[in-house]
Amino acid sequence: MENTKKLGLGSAVSVCVGLIVATSCLLSLGQGMGLAGKSFIIPLFVVLILNGFLALSFQELHSMMPKAEGGLGQYTLVGLGPVASMVSTLSAYVIVDILSGSVEIAMCGTVLNQTFLPQVPAPLISVIVLGVLSYVNYKGVDFFARIQNIVVFLLLASFLLMGIISFFHLGTGEIVTAAQQTKPQVTEIVTAAQQTKPQVTGIGGIVSLSALAFWLFIGIEFVIPVSKDLKNPKRDVLLAMIIGIVVLFGVQALLGVGMTQYVTLQELASNPMPHMLFAERCMGQAGVYWMGIVTLLAGISTVNTVLGGIPNILSGMAENQLFPKAFQQKNKYGVPAAGIGLLSGGITALIVTGFTQSSGLTNIILAASCFWLTSYIMVNITVLALRRRYPDAEGRNKKLVLLGIPQVICIIGDIYMIFNIAEGDARILIYKIFATLLLALIAFSVIWVKGIKKMGTVECPEMQTVNTLA
Repeated sequence: MENTKKLGLGSAVSVCVGLIVATSCLLSLGQGMGLAGKSFIIPLFVVLILNGFLALSFQELHSMMPKAEGGLGQYTLVGLGPVASMVSTLSAYVIVDILSGSVEIAMCGTVLNQTFLPQVPAPLISVIVLGVLSYVNYKGVDFFARIQNIVVFLLLASFLLMGIISFFHLGTGEIVTAAQQTKPQVTEIVTAAQQTKPQVTGIGGIVSLSALAFWLFIGIEFVIPVSKDLKNPKRDVLLAMIIGIVVLFGVQALLGVGMTQYVTLQELASNPMPHMLFAERCMGQAGVYWMGIVTLLAGISTVNTVLGGIPNILSGMAENQLFPKAFQQKNKYGVPAAGIGLLSGGITALIVTGFTQSSGLTNIILAASCFWLTSYIMVNITVLALRRRYPDAEGRNKKLVLLGIPQVICIIGDIYMIFNIAEGDARILIYKIFATLLLALIAFSVIWVKGIKKMGTVECPEMQTVNTLA
């Protein structure tokens, strides 16, 4: 019997926002505010506009291939061929999730260590949490799926309430003197005179932080896999993406400004857990527990979603001969376990080797941003390529084509963010991570497609074929 249950616009927005709201966003927001002060809202707005244009690209691709649920990999397969498909998919869904997943789990371990389990080493806690999540997903149990709307609501409500409390100086402390400001345990408002100057100034410097701001909106396209369950997918897919990023912009801008009311910019920029420091300064120990729970909820929910969803994408790639057959095989619970093993193994390796500590969490996030930006560049190129290949494709809204300007702006903006990812030693480290993994990924993709599967590297299947088989 066909499932008659359909999701409304609210649920679509929840799905779109749910994966974006992660612990690493709190880190990026705090350090971005620390580097640029309230001016960090400018790159937030720039990225908001770019993601609005990106939403138009995903909407167009989804309209032409409504049955394609495998994410951007299926789109790039039709537009740019199998090698590009493998690179875009593995960049966005494997490398990014291993890098960012290690950050999420590391932060969960640190928070639990600092708040509830001070006697247990943070890396050990992180590995245990990851092990539990891997096990429940191996068993096919997604305990967050049934309460996704509630989880997202609690997270956004917490961000909004914390933003209001801090923005309007409603915290528990009093205004401090310059001498008191040096004490880390103080829970008072930072005055304008006490506040440090931003490290990044000038329009060029501020805009260069767009790559850090970009992480606060990443993953808007995750509403597409649930489009088949929407009451009005033709309208709600694009609308959910737009509403989602606008809501996130407003809430995160408010919270970010609130952070600067209680913590100096220098401390925000240099502290490895700026959101926890902010919570303590604003609301004392109660704030620490509150933010700790929010951090754990966001991190665990995000990693659980990754472990539950990405293995299915890898299974689809294997089915299309773009990944080893082992990733297509399912265990007795109907779960493609090899994908879980790949992701959890990669995350564990980064944690136990100390990579999440030695490299710095922000550097790992920025390296992950490079990979997702690369995938988004390919998505926008795919849109332009398919317009030329299928000029009269059914489903395309010609009113939203806009001469390809949104796609060109997105491509230029994404390239700019990659080339201005950071400065100094941090930039060198990020580029080393990015270049090493990207070259390895391209080599693997070419060898797999050309050498093992004997396919043409740019051999593009017909759009109708992919749409039918999806």
